[in-house]
Amino acid sequence: MYGRDVLDGEVDRFTLGNTQGMRVRILTFGGIIQSIEVPDRRGRVSNVVLGFAGLTDYVERSPYFGCITGRYANRIALGRFTLDGASYRLPTNDGPNSLHGGTVGFDKHVWKATPFERGDAVGVRMRHISPDLDQGYPGTLTTTVTYTLTSDNALRIGYRATTDRPTIVNLTNHTYFNLAGEGSGSVEGHVLRIDAGRYTPVDETLIPTGSIDPVAGTPMDFTRPVAIGERIRDDFPQLVNGGGYDHNWVLDREPGSGLVEVATVVEPQSGRVLTVLTEEPGIQFYSGNLLDGTLTGTSGRAYHRGAGFALETQHFPDSPNHPNFPTTVLRPGQVYRTTTVYRFSTSR
Repeated sequence: MYGRDVLDGEVDRFTLGNTQGMRVRILTFGGIIQSIEVPDRRGRVSNVVLGFAGLTDYVERSPYFGCITGRYANRIALGRFTLDGASYRLPTNDGPNSLHGGTVGFDKHVWKATPFERGDAVGVRMRHISPDLDQGYPGTLTTTVTYTLTSDNALRIGYRATTDRPTIVNLTNHTYFNLAGEGSGSVEGHVLRIDAGRYTPVDETLIPTGSIDPVAGTPMDFTRPVAIGERIRDDFPQLVNGGGYDHNWVLDREPGSGLVEVATVVEPQSGRVLTVLTEEPGIQFYSGNLLDGTLTGTSGRAYHRGAGFALETQHFPDSPNHPNFPTTVLRPGQVYRTTTVYRFSTSR
């Protein structure tokens, strides 16, 4: 089932629901996931993502809560890259670097939306056309993002894009999760596993150094389940650089292996479990380091440091400036296509 209401004259909100008690609200502004309601092990339903009750906060204050990020998710060093011998300049909006597509990225546009029902699944298809040199990126990029809620409590996100000039593309969703319930406090007790034996270290501005390092013997090792807060304050240079976790993990999956499970998060008290499946080569784990109590969420509670975490499936940050990273180049005639699934369940 789905419902539709209007937040203002231009922005719609779609509500997707299934028979298992899961409900997802999505805005056409930024393709934002405003809320995801799922049951805990006792059947009690709570919203498990951070967000705002009204549109104004998303427009004026949001740290990318729930949005589609693009054209290039994550950071590009100094807002510069070269493609086919031509140099391009992007807006810098994260210190010296360009973040999540620039000052007016995909998160700040109203997307055209079409709801659909298919068997026991329900969803909404978002579409946006970014013109040539929008935020400095070459090529007219036509992007479709499809959100599908299934009967087994999975939210499937399918990305598709085409271009009329060579360009770079890296799309993801920037939802912040708290499986104990939005506004319930820190996520440091959540237990995380990431199927990644390597990661990309960063400099002081969170740009990859170009190295791909092993996680073994460091606080970056989540190959076995570990509480997010167990090592987050260790005197490890990478944690100091990010003020916590804000890094890209290189997933242990073969190119072309399709949609595979890459991460799980368990919240012990509620029993809620989040499983992430993706076709992407990397995942950015962010531990909500910059939340400082100045933002108030849908629950009416302030978001302090660590109030939520993000698991952003992606290609690597700053890939256009690192030939050893998987390419993010898209050319005319090619189709950018990738899928990520966030699946919810409970443990005993």
